[in-house]
Amino acid sequence: MNRRSTAARGLALAAVLSLGLTACSTTSGEGSDEPLKVGTILPITGTLAFLGPPEVAGVGLAIDDINEAGGVLGNDVELVPGDSGDTTDFSVADSTATDLISQDVSVVIGAASSAVSLRVVDKFAEQEIMEISPANTAANLSGYSDFYARTAPPDTVQGAALGNLVLDDGHQTVGFLVQNEDYGTGLRDNVQKTLEEGGAEIVYGGTGEGQEFQPGETNFASQVTDLLAQEPDAINIIAFEETKAIVAELLAQGWEFDGTTYFCDGNTASYEGEFDEGTLSGVVGTIPGAQAEEDFQQRLSDYYEETEGSPLEDYSYGPESYDATILAALAAVRGEGTNGATISENIKAVSGAEEGSVEVTSFEEGVEALENGDEIRYVGVSGIGPLNEENDPSSAFIGVYEYQEDNTIEWTNAVEGSIG
Repeated sequence: MNRRSTAARGLALAAVLSLGLTACSTTSGEGSDEPLKVGTILPITGTLAFLGPPEVAGVGLAIDDINEAGGVLGNDVELVPGDSGDTTDFSVADSTATDLISQDVSVVIGAASSAVSLRVVDKFAEQEIMEISPANTAANLSGYSDFYARTAPPDTVQGAALGNLVLDDGHQTVGFLVQNEDYGTGLRDNVQKTLEEGGAEIVYGGTGEGQEFQPGETNFASQVTDLLAQEPDAINIIAFEETKAIVAELLAQGWEFDGTTYFCDGNTASYEGEFDEGTLSGVVGTIPGAQAEEDFQQRLSDYYEETEGSPLEDYSYGPESYDATILAALAAVRGEGTNGATISENIKAVSGAEEGSVEVTSFEEGVEALENGDEIRYVGVSGIGPLNEENDPSSAFIGVYEYQEDNTIEWTNAVEGSIG
């Protein structure tokens, strides 16, 4: 039986099974005799489910590559999949966290939602399970715990990039439609900071105005009416699936989208078939992460089609998920142990935090260098810099995308930002 089928068969199905098992400690992974168990808490269901497939593929493909290179400390890596759901129903994430703890995972890849991670991060840390998110951007997760790291940059980077896009397009009176949770308000605050520093005025939805909407909201008539009454020349929409209802209401009230409307990673997705052609043409959105090379995108898509039955339509956070998994495995190799504490203690080092580190671009190269006594800097497909003292990437790219006539996105360029 090939490793891929054992690691990932039925990934999405397994993730939504009913959980609720008894928790236990994960400190038994010391040494090389225990296989490294990687759990996932990724959005299989809920408003961020469009991000699930590339993230699932990133983790699964990384485990395939690790196992094909000989595994971690002589054993194949084992995958324990789980669903994160979203902020409209935290019971999904709670149940998954309980299940992953009960199955003695040493590291968890996820969640995609910052609010979901804030919900479960302490549960994992108490059991010395390392959590590595490929997509969290909330600033209040920086340095949150020794058992939390991420391969996506905090909102300070995306906020600056998105705010500068709005300013570069000449807009000076800007409104926000923002969901009321850590991701939405945190990103809004950072975009607003850049806009105001550039001389723009926030006319609706700004920090402290109390005009956010609750996750899962479906009726935006009053918010859109109040926003448009302020006559903004640009609108930032910071939301997840609620974006569909927001766009429909803006259309109903006569808003012109081309060159005036900005999305972010939570909603920069394909809307082909959702709206008439041309509806979103000219809308610009940002997604943290460098654009994955075509050959890597193909590998991700092939993996997902083989294991889940369909090719990928989106690649957001697939590279970050892959790199998170590789970093965890290299940390286990460096520390000669598969438990969460060992991964926590070594993850900065294998990301390149040590002086004189040797650059490696794969798990196999990393293991070889470590066995030769070298410190390493794993340079992965996501393009991030070494982890800093707060377990954030020290630098990262933000991709800029523009909507086409068919309401799908097309990559235009990327900007690189550093994290202080």
